[in-house]
Amino acid sequence: MSAATALPASFADFGPAQLAAGIVAVYLVVGEPFVGYVLHRRFEGRLRTDPAARRSFYRRLLVLEWGLALIVLVVWLAAPGVSAAEVGLGWPTRWPGPFTWAAVLGLLLLVLLSTRALRGGAVAGPPPEVLRRTRPGEARHAEPPGHATLALLPRSRSERRLFGLVGVTAGVCEEWLYRGFFLAVVAALVPALPVGLLVLVAGAAFGLAHAYQGLSGVLTTGVLGGVLAAVYLGTGSLLLPVLLHAAIDLRFLLVPSSALPAALR
Repeated sequence: MSAATALPASFADFGPAQLAAGIVAVYLVVGEPFVGYVLHRRFEGRLRTDPAARRSFYRRLLVLEWGLALIVLVVWLAAPGVSAAEVGLGWPTRWPGPFTWAAVLGLLLLVLLSTRALRGGAVAGPPPEVLRRTRPGEARHAEPPGHATLALLPRSRSERRLFGLVGVTAGVCEEWLYRGFFLAVVAALVPALPVGLLVLVAGAAFGLAHAYQGLSGVLTTGVLGGVLAAVYLGTGSLLLPVLLHAAIDLRFLLVPSSALPAALR
C-alpha cells in the first residue's frame, strides 16, 4: 500500500502551534472517548423522560463537532510549515489502489446488509418495564448489541432533518479531525511510520472515539476509520472519505421508525 498524501516530515513543521497540535491529538485519542461516553449516557437517561432529548442531543453534537473542527483549523493555520495538501485539503491526486477499493466495496456491502436488516423488521429491545424500574444505565446489560447506536437514530420528521445535518457534519468534521489533522500530527511525530501502521493508528483512534457503543461498536467504527484512512492516504485528499463517511451515516435516514425499538422512542 503506497500513499499519495504528502504528510508533514517533522513535528517542527507545526512551528509555534506544536503544543496545541499535540494537545488536540491527545484529546482525540484520550479525551474524546470519555466525553462521548459521558454525554451519551446522559442522553440515554433523558431519552426515557424527555421527548425533545434526541433533538437536543443532535444540536449539542453539531456545536461540539464544528467547534472542535474550528479549533483544529486555527491550530493548522498557526502552523506555517504545514501546507493544505499535508492535511488533505485539496483535490485527489490519484485513485486508490486495488486493495483499498476492495476494502471500500467490502465496507459498503456490510453497510447495505446492515441497513436492509434494520429496514426488514423491528429490532428487539429490553422490555419497557425493565427500563422503568431501573435508573438510567442500570439496564445496560440487558440491552442488545448496537443499542447505543439505535438510540441515536431519528424517529420524527424534525429529528430526521437534524440528523441529516449531523450526518453531513460527521462526514466533514470527523474526517478533518481524525484523518486530515490527526494523521498529520502522527506522521510528523513518527516520520518513519509505514502507511499500513498509519492506517491502523487512524482506525484505533476513531474506534476509541466511539467507546460509548461498546466493544462491537469500537471494532466496527475502527474498521471504518481504517478504511477511510486508507482511502485518504491513497488519494491524497479528504474529499472521497468525506463523501463516503457522510453517506454511511445518512443511510440511517432510510430506516423507518417502525423498525426501531419501541422502548427507545
